[in-house]
Amino acid sequence: MRLVPVSIESIRLGQPLPFPLMDRDGVLLAQRSFVITSRSDLLDFSNRGGGLFIDVADSEAHHRAYVGELNSMVRDGRSLGEIAGAKISAKKLDTREADDNERPDWLDLQVQGNTLLRDSQSSHFLDRLDRLYRQLDAQSHRNPDGTLFALIHLSTETRMYSATHAMLVSVMCGLAAREVLNWPPEVVTMVGKAALTMNVGMTELQDRLALQTEPVTPAQRKLIDEHPTRSMEKLMALGVTDAIWLQAVAQHHIHAPGPLRTRTPAERLARLIQRADMFAARLAPRASRVPVAPAAAMQACYFDENRQIDEAGAALLKAVGIYQPGSFVRLNSDEVAIVIKRGQNTATPKVAVLINRSGMPTGEPMVRDTSLPDYKVVASVPHRDVRVQVNLERLLPLTLPVNSDRPW
Repeated sequence: MRLVPVSIESIRLGQPLPFPLMDRDGVLLAQRSFVITSRSDLLDFSNRGGGLFIDVADSEAHHRAYVGELNSMVRDGRSLGEIAGAKISAKKLDTREADDNERPDWLDLQVQGNTLLRDSQSSHFLDRLDRLYRQLDAQSHRNPDGTLFALIHLSTETRMYSATHAMLVSVMCGLAAREVLNWPPEVVTMVGKAALTMNVGMTELQDRLALQTEPVTPAQRKLIDEHPTRSMEKLMALGVTDAIWLQAVAQHHIHAPGPLRTRTPAERLARLIQRADMFAARLAPRASRVPVAPAAAMQACYFDENRQIDEAGAALLKAVGIYQPGSFVRLNSDEVAIVIKRGQNTATPKVAVLINRSGMPTGEPMVRDTSLPDYKVVASVPHRDVRVQVNLERLLPLTLPVNSDRPW
């Protein structure tokens, strides 16, 4: 996502916004179609956000729609006064979806997820949820390693934490359900959407907690404990009618060990979500604590509450590996590398060396096969211990399948 500033004068009071308004960091201030009724409210938005910004894609879409409206009015012989006062509504914006074969804009998907989960009163919630899920699902089919790489990398930031967390859990559950558990496609879709919406009842609180240095207050603890039920109730109000989806969300924080075959359909989905949720939560940073290494986070979800192998956790490990794309490892060669692809087994990923054995950053990433003894993975490395800037644009092409004909 690329942000461009907009002036206060360009925002029409009392009219639905034709694009989401964001602050200078890309945090949503007001969703599309929101109506700002007074100049004082508009100034408050601007002061809080360090100015007003929109995505450049929305800027281009708005310009196209505006020019098209002017041309239409000229053809219809409308008066100069009417043409001068032309307004563009949100419905006239070009909202075409990106082609599934286009290079994914992960920062844009992150914003989509953030907007969706915060705008929980919208009558278009289910349509927007379906659009976001289909984009994530398409990328996880075409390039699962790149999808994991991008989301695990973005999970190392506190920015838009709740949305990024939900997207990572959704993708992990989808891969485990499809590639390991062999669930039917409709069930794979359901678990993916349930994971995306599991925390819709506490999105703002979850984002706040990621930045909070003080201990959780009793009031916050109560909201955390109640959020599965609150999320289910919100989803019902937003039009979700599938009982299994709703029950999976309501039960996704229940800790109950045991095999999947003995559970109800909703309980199976909830258990898979719960284990993936546990992994992703341990992976992510908080202002009050540092994240654990990905291998340690995966090990925590691999064993159940009785310290036995958990079936859902084991499926996740097989699907994403002990060393997941986007995580860092130390090699037998004493190099530090970032995982770019899952390997033939869970412990032998393909990696790109970013720090050489002398502790210096490499000029170009050097691809290594960790199934070879010289480059065997000897340890997982916490993200906080790697002092190298990861460039998604530069590294994502390395995650592509070997037979891919895409230039990226």
